[in-house]
Amino acid sequence: MRELSMHILDLAQNSIAAGATRIDIEVLANTVEDLLSITISDNGRGMPAELVSKVRDPFFTTRTTRRVGLGIPMLEAAARACDGDLTIESEPGNGTTVSAKFRLSHIDRAPLGDIASTLVALVAANPDIRIRYLQSVDDREFVLDTEEVKAQLDGVPINESAVLRWLAEYVRDHVSTQSEVL
Repeated sequence: MRELSMHILDLAQNSIAAGATRIDIEVLANTVEDLLSITISDNGRGMPAELVSKVRDPFFTTRTTRRVGLGIPMLEAAARACDGDLTIESEPGNGTTVSAKFRLSHIDRAPLGDIASTLVALVAANPDIRIRYLQSVDDREFVLDTEEVKAQLDGVPINESAVLRWLAEYVRDHVSTQSEVL
């Protein structure tokens, strides 16, 4: 995957498949520590320890539509190629947290990419799931919480096309000041 936002989309879709009603996505960049951290947490079914160890294997998947599961192994390989690593914490009934860390300045680190389109795709297809996105670069922070957006919509569905267009523009406007780092 050429953009980290595609990994985020893949992990969020895994969360949705696991029955999550809340997904927290954090993209944190620290230029002083030269660190980029991406964390996706959910309140889905979670996984027992033996399953957590298997999801790193590209030839393992719980999906019945294909015989390989490349998302997590590809993200782990991308993180390790950039002097980072990937951790997975999960407990049955308590959700899952996947964290990938990268050396921010590493020449092989993929760019964040079009996070606005990623978030809009998630919201459009899953209007009932609470998605909270936090992006931080040093002391500059942007937070999008779909519950807060819904509260302002006065009954208009969050996946209404006009709302989705506004949402994409809103995210792009607020993350553009951080794009030179990410």
